[in-house]
Amino acid sequence: MSDDQQSQPDKTEMSAASRYWTMIGIDASGGRKIEEIGPAKVFFLAAFPEFSIRSEVPDALVQRQLLYWFSEGILGYQHESLCQQAGTTGTVQVYEPLQNNDRSRRLAQICLKCFISSQIERVCQRLATQFGDAHGFTYRDLLPCVLNDDSRRYITEATIPPSTSYQSFLDEILHSYDPEQSSLATWTTRRVKHHKEINAFLLEHGVYLVSDWAILNDTTAKQLERIFSQFHQLTRFEIQEAKQLLESYHAVYRAQRLKQRQAGIKGTCSPPTPEQLHQINQRLFGQTPQMLSGATVMRKLREIASQLRSYRIYVRGGSLPKQENDPSDLAESLPYSDSDAMDDQTQFLTDYRHQLLTCLDQAIAQVTSERVAKLQRKDPQKAEKFLAALQIFHCQERSMSEIAELLGLKAQFHVSRLLQLKAFRADVQQQLLVLLRDRVINQAQAYADPQRLQTWNQQIEEALNEQVAKLIEEAATEASTATVERNQAPSSLFTQRLCRYLDIRSKQS
Repeated sequence: MSDDQQSQPDKTEMSAASRYWTMIGIDASGGRKIEEIGPAKVFFLAAFPEFSIRSEVPDALVQRQLLYWFSEGILGYQHESLCQQAGTTGTVQVYEPLQNNDRSRRLAQICLKCFISSQIERVCQRLATQFGDAHGFTYRDLLPCVLNDDSRRYITEATIPPSTSYQSFLDEILHSYDPEQSSLATWTTRRVKHHKEINAFLLEHGVYLVSDWAILNDTTAKQLERIFSQFHQLTRFEIQEAKQLLESYHAVYRAQRLKQRQAGIKGTCSPPTPEQLHQINQRLFGQTPQMLSGATVMRKLREIASQLRSYRIYVRGGSLPKQENDPSDLAESLPYSDSDAMDDQTQFLTDYRHQLLTCLDQAIAQVTSERVAKLQRKDPQKAEKFLAALQIFHCQERSMSEIAELLGLKAQFHVSRLLQLKAFRADVQQQLLVLLRDRVINQAQAYADPQRLQTWNQQIEEALNEQVAKLIEEAATEASTATVERNQAPSSLFTQRLCRYLDIRSKQS
């Protein structure tokens, strides 16, 4: 079920008039170029004399008029503003540029294609803003995929081309556009996001342009079980928990969306509403003994979608995003002992990721258990409040003041003093390093030249220190961010594994 359905046109959309005679294109070297199309400018200003060069124009009205001229011709039709200017209902002078039907049709087409080219650039800019920094590309890298019209053909009166069988991507957008279904800007955006070359480029950089909610809609519980067991190699408990949540999501969110579509209501797959999250939670409560917060349900759904997204990128031949906590530099510099260095490097990273999760889980469990045992010796009730505060803060994403109220503490600084999160993370970091260092060094012996491995051990320790520090720093940054902002992004790896441990612990107690 796609989340890219067309939306109704926005009658209030405005654009600079120059977007209708300025074409964005690609030069001979593949770089961006911008050219003013003189004949299109003259035509537009003559056809719409109520607008000046510096005007903003109502896109929906202007585009409908241009589409009429492009598809139907000029004779027998008078632009409404010309009648108003004449102050009569009788014969109205038609501006000279509108006299020639065939030429006017082509000029109206060029004006629309200019607008489309600028909208294509805007879409590419938005994609780069959203994904470029994290995945290593700019909007200029995207433009050659979708801008394949030669603007030089339109610059002078003599070069305005007649109709041709060749269709650029701009032509495809224009010829497939239905103004009754969406605005031209919306239709262009949709076509760019569905463009084969754009999607191939983005996949190569680890980006899959489908929303979390559409991915969850399209995935069955059986598919999830196979992907999570074979691709992500999760535990039976984690797979069962994810299946239950996905089935509850389908029963609420997907069922309601199907009813909307059957009623003719189209639109994107929006995030679940608070009411939908509550309904999902109620269904889950019938299968699990724990009632979750809406924020926790949302976080867990996003985590499942993220794992499914990684699988889809992989099977489509795309590049999985590089993990900040992977010692990739180590893997590349490891002194491999045979010619299959690339295969060994891939295997080393795969093994490392597994070791990182295993050691992180052990470190979290050990530090938490030690903290609880220490508190229990002083005050068993305080130990219970520590576990509850840890779960509410990290997994339900509540503020310290909210936690204080829920646990019956006088003020939020009492919660901070109880949790001591900075010290807690530091203890996990230290224990994680101890566990991970020995395992990674032992792991490296299977791939590296023994004669060079001795001098490489120090590099391992330095790199692991850096990687583990990044992991803990990410968790610290997340913890210091306001709750409203944190709800908008996936949790850190530290938080994901901590919440997993707390879930397991609560069910075992």
